[in-house]
Amino acid sequence: MVAKISVGSSLFGALSYNQNKVDEEQGKVLLSNRMFESEDGNFSIRRCMECFDMHLPADLKTEKPIIHISLNPHPDDVLSDSQLADIAKEYMDKLGYGNQPYMVYKHEDIARHHIHIVSIRVDETGKKINDKFEHVRSKQITRELEQKYGLHPAEKKQAAERPELKKVDYRAGDVKHQLSNTVKALASSYRFQSFTEYKALLSIYNVQAEEVKGEVNGKPYNGIVYSATNDKGEKQGNPFKSSSLGKSVGYEAIQRHIKKSTKDIQDKNLKERTRRTVGAVMKSARSREQLITELKAKGIDVLFRQNDTGRIYGVTFIDHENRTVLNGSRLGKDFSANVCQRPVFRLPYFVGKQQTGNAGTHAGI
Repeated sequence: MVAKISVGSSLFGALSYNQNKVDEEQGKVLLSNRMFESEDGNFSIRRCMECFDMHLPADLKTEKPIIHISLNPHPDDVLSDSQLADIAKEYMDKLGYGNQPYMVYKHEDIARHHIHIVSIRVDETGKKINDKFEHVRSKQITRELEQKYGLHPAEKKQAAERPELKKVDYRAGDVKHQLSNTVKALASSYRFQSFTEYKALLSIYNVQAEEVKGEVNGKPYNGIVYSATNDKGEKQGNPFKSSSLGKSVGYEAIQRHIKKSTKDIQDKNLKERTRRTVGAVMKSARSREQLITELKAKGIDVLFRQNDTGRIYGVTFIDHENRTVLNGSRLGKDFSANVCQRPVFRLPYFVGKQQTGNAGTHAGI
C-alpha cells in the first residue's frame, strides 16, 4: 500500500475534489472523525467547511494548514468498505491525527479502489501537528498495516502508485464515462508544458482534445472539447465539452497545470532521466520500430508527427516512469524532429500523420 501526502491552503479545493467523486457516483464517504453529521447522513461541502472552520483558530499562522492523503492498496488487494475505514482510522491515529477532524472518501473512478483523507494540520490552539519525518513515519505505518491486514507489499513504489489505465474504447459504450475517467486521471498525474504535449498524451489513450475559441456577449472565451478516437486517431461519436466532464479538465485548469508542470520539470530536473534513456536507445536503434520497442520497454512512448509526404515535423516522448511529456526539442537539438529525419527512422510507407508505440494499456497514474 502506498500513501501519498500533499499539503495546501485550499480546504474548499480538497473537499470539492472528493465531493465531486461522490456527486458523480464515483466515490462515497467512508468515515468522518469529529465532524457533525447531517440528519440524512450526507456531507455537503458547505457543512464540512463549517465543521473544519470550528477547529481552526482565528489567528491561523500556518501557511498551508490542509493535508490531503491518498492510501492506495495494491490492485490485487480486495478490501471491504469497513476494512478501508479501519485502515484509514489506524493510519491517522498513528500519524498523529487521531484527534483531528477529518473526512475519509473512497474513490471508485478507476479499476483499483483507493481512499482519500482530508484533514487540517493545526489543532484547536493553533499548534501545528508534528510533521517531523512525516513521510518516513507514513511509510512505516503502511508497512505495519500491510502486515496486519495481509496486504500486498508495495515492492515498487511507482508500480503500486499507478494502476493500469486503458485506452478509451468507443465500442464498449458509455463513452462519456470513459472519457471522464481517462482525461481526469491523465491531466492530474502527468506533467506537460504545452497544449500540444497534452494532446500527445491523450492521443495514445484514444482521446482527442481540441481548443475552442469564440465570443459570448462580446467577451472572448476559451474552451476544450474532448472526443473518443479509434486506433488511427479518427474521431468516433459526438464530442463532449470539458464542462460536462468536470472543471479539472477545463481550459483554465489545464493552463494552470501547464504552468505548474513547467516549474516542476525545471525545479526537479525531470528531463534528465528521459534525455539519458532516449539518448542511449537512439544511439543503438537501427530502425524506427526498434526505437519504439526499446523505449517502450523502458517505460517511454514515442509519438512521431509527420505530413502526407512522410516528413517528420514533430516528436514527443511520454515518460511513464516520471509521468512527464516532453517534445523532443525540449531535450535538446539531438532529440528534435530534424534528427528523426535520418533514414534509419523513416518508414517506407506510413498511413496517417502520426505513429506511436502505444500498447493500449499503461501504468497511467
